[in-house]
Amino acid sequence: MPLIKVIIPAYNEEHSIAKVIAEVPSIVSEIIVVNNNSTDNTQKVAKAAGATVLTETNKGYGYACLKGLQYIALQPIKPDIVVFLDGDYSDYPSELTKLITPILENGVDLVIGARVPELREKDAVTPQQIFGNWLACALMKLFFKAKYTDLGPFRAIKYNKLLALNMTDKTYGWTVEMQLKALKQKLSYTEIPVHYKKRIGVSKVSGTIKGAIFAGVKILTWIFKYSLK
Repeated sequence: MPLIKVIIPAYNEEHSIAKVIAEVPSIVSEIIVVNNNSTDNTQKVAKAAGATVLTETNKGYGYACLKGLQYIALQPIKPDIVVFLDGDYSDYPSELTKLITPILENGVDLVIGARVPELREKDAVTPQQIFGNWLACALMKLFFKAKYTDLGPFRAIKYNKLLALNMTDKTYGWTVEMQLKALKQKLSYTEIPVHYKKRIGVSKVSGTIKGAIFAGVKILTWIFKYSLK
């Protein structure tokens, strides 16, 4: 069996994080929850649920993901696959096995969990998220002939390929940076339809006007930056 590690960025997810951890398949060797400067009991709950808990005081999705990768880099045995999963219980952790299948069976480098309309719970994705995803994917198709349909955060990637991407974004642009760099480096990729439900709690990005605007600007900045290279 391949060695698989899961990284879960978490900011104030005390009511959902234990549910997420409990449903991660047992084939995963380690669940790494990165407590992103939470003000609630996220750290305590995640630790009690059996996860390795790290702390990243700089707020930002990318900051949290990078913290998780820094931890993995220090381990004597490196994983074959890294899976990124949100801590708000909007994804179905059990579908991790679906995401890693193209990697194991076909050698695909990157697999995106696509939140397709037919598998989404009503109102689980906000109108601004739907429009933002459509626009970003349309632009990547226009500029790079990409076949992405979503920027879904639930994703699996070969660890060595992830290192080669040299990820740098520290906030909202993490997902699109990964997908753009995968295109530039000609990684093989595919999408797997996944279920998606209403998250527990309020989204820190799409749940606020400020968050939605900043996320949109960051995503577009990454796309236009790469289109000019």
